[in-house]
Amino acid sequence: MQTRVLTAHVPADLAKRVDMAASRLERSRGWIVQKALVDWLSHEDIRRQLTLEGLADVDAGRVSDHETVRTWAENLESPRTKKR
Repeated sequence: MQTRVLTAHVPADLAKRVDMAASRLERSRGWIVQKALVDWLSHEDIRRQLTLEGLADVDAGRVSDHETVRTWAENLESPRTKKR
């Protein structure tokens, strides 16, 4: 597998957290950063796909009117929908 070096400036407190995780897991900083990037990019890919699906729904006219959404949102606060 080919690799490339990426350089990023991060806040000192974030760098410290990376160092602590690397020490705790007995892994390198690079390993921690690589895992974090893979995880973030996976989530970002999912968010992008969901956004594209939502936009396709809008283009196809599969939308809810304002009043339906408002009623749904108001019912989120009703006592019968609250978890105990």
